[in-house]
Amino acid sequence: MIMKLEFSPEVQAALSAQAQASGLSLETHAEKVLQERAVNPRKPRASGRKSLARLFAESPLKGLDLKFERDPDMGRPVKL
Repeated sequence: MIMKLEFSPEVQAALSAQAQASGLSLETHAEKVLQERAVNPRKPRASGRKSLARLFAESPLKGLDLKFERDPDMGRPVKL
């Protein structure tokens, strides 16, 4: 089957960059992406579930300016 697809300039640039990075032509890369999506479609998120970004944005710890530091202890010396 032959299909004609029209993409926005932004999508075309992103696909071109991905194709070039993988060493494929734009047409081959686009075909590969469509085949992968057809075989493994994304599952819709269940209603009521939050994305990780939204979960952290609504966290009660937000805005507490927590600072995490590494323990300066380097462990015991080891003879090699």
